Amino acid sequence: VGVLAVTVVVVATIAFIFYRQNRKDRLLRKRWSHINPDLISLLEDSELNVISLKVIAMEAPLSIVNLKELKNSDGNFNKTQRIELNALLHIDYYNLTKFYGTVKFDEGVFGVFEYGERGCLRHVLNDKVSYPEETFMDWEFKISVMYDIAKGMSYLHASSIQVHGRLKSTNCVVDNRMVVKITDFGCNAFLSSSKDLWTAPEHLRNQDTSQKGDVYSFAIISQEIILRKSTFYTQSCCDRSEKLSRVMTSCLRPDLNFETASEKELEVIINVCWDEDPEKRPDFKKVENCLGKAISKIHNQDESYMDNMIRRLQMYSRNLEHLVEERTALYKAERDRADCLNFMLLPGPVVKSLKETGVVEPELYDEVTIYFSDIVGFTTLCQYSTPMEVVDMLNDIYKGFDSIVDHHDVYKVETIGDAYMVASGLPKRNGNRHAVDICRMALDILAFMGTFQLRHLPGIPVWIRIGVHSGPCAAGVVGMKMPRYCLFGDTVNTASRMESTGHPLRIHVSEPTINILQRTDCKFEYEIRGETFLKGKGTETTYWLTGETGEDYDLPTPPTTENFQRLQQDLAHMILACLERRSRLSVRRKKTHPSHRQEDDEDPESGVESESSHPEYLHLATVDNTLSTFL
Repeated sequence: VGVLAVTVVVVATIAFIFYRQNRKDRLLRKRWSHINPDLISLLEDSELNVISLKVIAMEAPLSIVNLKELKNSDGNFNKTQRIELNALLHIDYYNLTKFYGTVKFDEGVFGVFEYGERGCLRHVLNDKVSYPEETFMDWEFKISVMYDIAKGMSYLHASSIQVHGRLKSTNCVVDNRMVVKITDFGCNAFLSSSKDLWTAPEHLRNQDTSQKGDVYSFAIISQEIILRKSTFYTQSCCDRSEKLSRVMTSCLRPDLNFETASEKELEVIINVCWDEDPEKRPDFKKVENCLGKAISKIHNQDESYMDNMIRRLQMYSRNLEHLVEERTALYKAERDRADCLNFMLLPGPVVKSLKETGVVEPELYDEVTIYFSDIVGFTTLCQYSTPMEVVDMLNDIYKGFDSIVDHHDVYKVETIGDAYMVASGLPKRNGNRHAVDICRMALDILAFMGTFQLRHLPGIPVWIRIGVHSGPCAAGVVGMKMPRYCLFGDTVNTASRMESTGHPLRIHVSEPTINILQRTDCKFEYEIRGETFLKGKGTETTYWLTGETGEDYDLPTPPTTENFQRLQQDLAHMILACLERRSRLSVRRKKTHPSHRQEDDEDPESGVESESSHPEYLHLATVDNTLSTFL
């Protein structure tokens, strides 16, 4: 009976071995079948990239997977490669990503792996907003993450794959239940090992792989999980190439700053896992047992593992709700800032139309009033000023203009260099008020310029010409990039001609504007200038606007007609005198004792020069009140 039993056992063993070998031979002879590319489609606007992983969707069964390029392969696998691929197909474990097969595209051959919804572990560790340290990524959860990796590697080492060879935090993915799964294992016939900060020192020297090398890589990942800092974080060294060199030569290891007893216990495990001697490193089964004991010590005895996971997901959900509220508030604030900027660049109705429909229909206005102003002698001022001084000058002037514009029912159209353009009666129609608002604004601006002082040229007057005209006009938004609200029509050209044919410190008004003012209850004061030639219009009667009855605008005194031709020459002379005086005073301050500065400032010669530097016509009044007409 005993002999018969032994014989049966021997025969059964031989038959089993023969069956296994025969099955293996059949698998090797079997042609490898790729997944049909038609079953795989890109998600949304993703593009297939042969370098990095891309997320795609499989239709049968419907799931989301990752594509991993199998380099150095055309899809016709050899014997060794088919053995590896078949081994991958039989891997099915909770902490390892599932391998579905291969697919061949025009871009190359790709392995199809299970997808981790929350991305790789490295990204989760870096995201301290979605996964805060205080509430979600606490000590217990960090150990559970390490435990997941240890369990997956323990199973992998016991399988036919035997070794990973590329274990790192970017090859550990997190699913939607916060379970860590290891990916990118196997495929050693397609993918060569690289020199990374996770690579064991012995493999940095000889480009090999081993189970003990995987244990070393696990220790580096553990340090990342606990400290949540950069890979291989150490204060003694920051350069990656220097770290790799010192790992091979001087046993450099990352920093571990643990204080509590439980942390010290974990520090012992990590230190032995990245020991320089591979033989002293434990296998993953032992690491798994040690981490299991550590979890049991800190685990709530009244809470099951599933309850703990549900609690953590609830914490994560509450944190996400808080983040959504914060991001929504930030979005609203940013939207309000964008709207504020848009309303500064474009009229309110135009902005609303662009937001609602994306288009703005051009519109024709029967009657509007347009204002133009220009700085007299601007070229001369620029000639004796630095670019930054010119910018500061225009900024100071236009800030004053803008503050005045805000107090009137007008719309600032644009500024081009020293030209300032304003309109009233569009985009919001206001009856006959457009002429009144523009004229009052022009008087306010002229009064402002009477008191304006240049910062870099104190004492030098700044003159402006102002032209005003009323008539029909078309308006619309032009352009896609940096769209502008532009005005078109003969009224715009005529208003510009009114400005260019005017005089310094004068408001040149056309007859149509005067006629509109006469139809209102406002009493503006004006003088008839006479017949003025306007390019493209011929000779027309124009007027000087001098004020408004009952209002004290304190307007500056304009130059006489006789002295008008000398403005440019006198302005240049005044600027040169100002610059020379400023230069001389600067030299005196450097050479003279502080006690003598006051005497230098009171130099009578300097005072005479200052007095003579201002032309006489600046002090002459030309407004004859007896000729003024009240509207």
